[in-house]
Amino acid sequence: MSTSTVVGRRSVLGTKDRVKTAVAAAVGTSVENYDFIAYGTASALYFGAVFFPENDRFVGTLLSFATLAVGFVMRPLGGAIGGYFADKLGRKPVLVAAMVVMGAATFLIGVLPTYEQAGVLAPILLVAIRMIQGLAFGAEWGGAITMAYEHAPWHRRGMFAAIPQSGNPLGIALASGVFAWSATLDGDWQWRTPFLLSAVLVIVALIVRSRLSESPEFKEAQASGKTEKNPLLATLRDDWRSILRVIALRVVESFAYYSTATYLLNYITERNPDLRPVALGAITAASILAIAVTFLAGALTDRIGRRPIYITGCTAAILFAFPMYLLTNTAHPALIVTVFIIGIGLIHASLTGTQGALLTEQFRTATRTSGASLGYQVAAAIGGFAPLLAAALVGTFGWPGAALLYLGAAVIGLVGILATKETWGRDERGRVLALVAEERRP
Repeated sequence: MSTSTVVGRRSVLGTKDRVKTAVAAAVGTSVENYDFIAYGTASALYFGAVFFPENDRFVGTLLSFATLAVGFVMRPLGGAIGGYFADKLGRKPVLVAAMVVMGAATFLIGVLPTYEQAGVLAPILLVAIRMIQGLAFGAEWGGAITMAYEHAPWHRRGMFAAIPQSGNPLGIALASGVFAWSATLDGDWQWRTPFLLSAVLVIVALIVRSRLSESPEFKEAQASGKTEKNPLLATLRDDWRSILRVIALRVVESFAYYSTATYLLNYITERNPDLRPVALGAITAASILAIAVTFLAGALTDRIGRRPIYITGCTAAILFAFPMYLLTNTAHPALIVTVFIIGIGLIHASLTGTQGALLTEQFRTATRTSGASLGYQVAAAIGGFAPLLAAALVGTFGWPGAALLYLGAAVIGLVGILATKETWGRDERGRVLALVAEERRP
């Protein structure tokens, strides 16, 4: 049997645009994450006092994290809408549209009036814009990952799908770095500047993404009439088990990040305001490390499979739950840096690096973006409540409450990966490598 008979119009070596597509997806993902994470950072550091009455600082913090969670609640709807159109019309249009909406919403946050200036109208506008942010962010992820995955060489899909995932920590690093710098500014410019600067990043990402070619797998499915009339309903009907698995796999990663970078940042600065620059710098350093770890984790899955890396990441999160707070409570700068390096730079990055291929491979081409996006964003909506839940638990039980929350999410992730079949086992690797060798043969 010839290679052309097996793969149809597509080459097992991927398309000529495979690197450009993966990098463009990563650029856009980094900007989307910058925008979304900027809000989380501002919620932890500023919004409790800026947009809510200062009668009770604890209540202000809870309300600030509640508005953070609103964006996450909207993400499943964004994922459903974005996934539907990506599977129906193509991946590229969704990526461009999501970028425009996200960029506009983030810029508007930078020009909002404060509670002191506009009263209750200020938090209302903040929540409305946060909802729009959530829709746009929910629509973006699935298209970016499937584009990179479907352009990639078959035997390197873990690595190529990890490239846009590496955009996550890059955006986090940019946001954290800008907030660390803007903390030296005066007054409201401390929190407004990072949102206003996002306009520059959005313009660059739009230029890059507008030059992408459409996914070859989508074009083939469209040409052969194999797209679904309603991909969202089809995936809910046929792939609901896979959606549940994706939710379980994603919950641990979402909680691992937001419990650390958002809640732990607030926990540290509320108790030791002088440590704010240390914590922000640590998040930036950990995020820079995570760029490399995310990519390496994805590449490693192409060699040993997806499950071993994910099992290791979940196990590490379980073991780290209580030491994370024990180290933080020392208030020693070096130990605080270590906590963020482990939590974000190693544990979280190993999970995100594996997710690109692992979650995508739970679904067929016709419903791939819908299924992966919906499961991913439902879990993100749950994870978005991590800071709020952690703050409430600490208020009641002290720091062990937050540690138990982190531990519980890690256990859910471990159960999820143990219940998920390997999508890139030895047999699959052997068959694809044989096809690669045949196609490379003169």
